Amino acid sequence: MVYELPPFRPPSEAYSMLLRVTRGCPWNRCTYCGMYKGMKFETRSVEEMKADIDAALEFYGDRAMNVFIGDADSPVIKTVDFVEILRYLRSKFTRIHRVTSYGRAKTIALMAPEKLKRLAEAGLDRLHLGLETGDPNLLQYIKKGATPEHMIEAGRKIKAAGIELSEYLMLGVGGSKGWESHARESARVLNAIVPDFIRVRTMTLIPGTPMFEAYEKGEYLPANVLEMLMEERLLIECLDGIGSEFHSDHVSNLVPVFGKFMGDKPQMLETLDRIIERVEKNKDKLTNEPRIATVM
Repeated sequence: MVYELPPFRPPSEAYSMLLRVTRGCPWNRCTYCGMYKGMKFETRSVEEMKADIDAALEFYGDRAMNVFIGDADSPVIKTVDFVEILRYLRSKFTRIHRVTSYGRAKTIALMAPEKLKRLAEAGLDRLHLGLETGDPNLLQYIKKGATPEHMIEAGRKIKAAGIELSEYLMLGVGGSKGWESHARESARVLNAIVPDFIRVRTMTLIPGTPMFEAYEKGEYLPANVLEMLMEERLLIECLDGIGSEFHSDHVSNLVPVFGKFMGDKPQMLETLDRIIERVEKNKDKLTNEPRIATVM
């Protein structure tokens, strides 16, 4: 049997079973993002989801696995519906390790804490949120539709509900002029949240997006390799006294840096220092040419 799959999932969910409770993104205005462009946002019914879960059970069998639920903002649907879907999923797949989903900070910041607790009790284990930056001016520039205060409130609500939190940060999004503020302000927000995981991605321009058009017009100057490495180092340096794990687990990233801040921070900084030293020796050859995605 065939059931509907989300078109995107985090790298950490590469081996997870995929389900799709919504189609597209309810915001869909971020200037850097091309993931759901041209896709009408829709929520799928509880009946549709139960049918998909039944089809997945027929295909996979009741075996131990993780489950990722897409698309961009699953908590935006009615909590009573999401709870019913999660309970049905858990009743059919009795050996699930974890259930995770994308979420949007503004959506969660506006949710009553009790609703998040109900989702946790129904079996939602982790939410993936795109912070991208903690810089208020940069958040406005990329039209994220949320403020640093929304980001902090959402993150704290998720943690208080007993749900794991994975926050995503976009290295290089501030460009050549804004990398230092981006690093410092992002660290400030993350220090206030203390997420379970901090995952970084590197800015890649996508043709057809407003960010790409700004670059073509000369209105946006991308950060070069050295600036992005210094930005990442400053970010890690400013993240202090938190128990989060740091994951550079995306193909777009320049250096694979991993560790727990409570014990591995010196080693992470040392890794970046070695790379920065090498790059600085050839900094006269650096350009601000961006990474540009290939659009098929």
